[in-house]
Amino acid sequence: MFRCWILLGLSFLFLHLHASGDISKYINLKYSSFSFLAIFLLFFFMLIQMYFTLKKDGNEDELTDICDCGIDHSKEGKSWKEWISYPIFIFPILTAFFLPVATLDSNIVAAKGFNFEVYNDKDPYGFHQFLEPDTSIFYGQDGYEEIMEEALGKYSNKDKVILNDQDFLYGMETIYKNPGYFSGKTIGFKGFTYVDKETGNVFLFRFGLIHCVADSGVFGMLLELPKDTTFQNDEWIEVEGTMDTIYYQPFKKTIPILKVEKINKIEEPEEPYVYRSY
Repeated sequence: MFRCWILLGLSFLFLHLHASGDISKYINLKYSSFSFLAIFLLFFFMLIQMYFTLKKDGNEDELTDICDCGIDHSKEGKSWKEWISYPIFIFPILTAFFLPVATLDSNIVAAKGFNFEVYNDKDPYGFHQFLEPDTSIFYGQDGYEEIMEEALGKYSNKDKVILNDQDFLYGMETIYKNPGYFSGKTIGFKGFTYVDKETGNVFLFRFGLIHCVADSGVFGMLLELPKDTTFQNDEWIEVEGTMDTIYYQPFKKTIPILKVEKINKIEEPEEPYVYRSY
């Protein structure tokens, strides 16, 4: 019967996440239909498990009635492996229902450290995303080049490129892949501030989900702010400025930098994450 309750709990967990809108904190909404389908599949499996459980209990009661060995077969215990496996499934159900959903912010950036592995190539098989979106691993080489050429054609002929939530990752990846086409152009986007404690430099970030929170990355640009302008971590702002490139010594890499001309403080968006949608 424990299995029935676990399956029912998992079904209601997905129902709760969709009803509350918190499902967007865990997966790319492009795949939300699959998690919505899981509500019904898990409930169906629960019904099947309940049928077999009741059928098994009935058989054990019948066996106890006809057996004169003196053993109550209906009370035979489960193996220790089964009892250990139950908390593994119960834990995520309880935490999702009773603990608040935490939004990724600058604390995650600070906790991981600011010298990210993506810039030193020590692990050729590792998949770390920071600052620069890279979706090349999801396509064949020809397909990826075709997508980037299409994106370059979309943005490079504009003097002013404003990245909204829908095309943030798409546009940011295009800029990082082709910085020369965007130098001198006006770029605008919004995000939360992160202040590097070692250098004092300010970055403007958005957390992006490729598929789910497990492969999330933090993407954005280094800012060159007007004189006497300072920020703390996790201040949400919207900026516009002229893009340039700079050799950034901490990363030993040339990266885009936005020379900010306009700044507006904003409230944290209802949906703070951006998603891969192309």
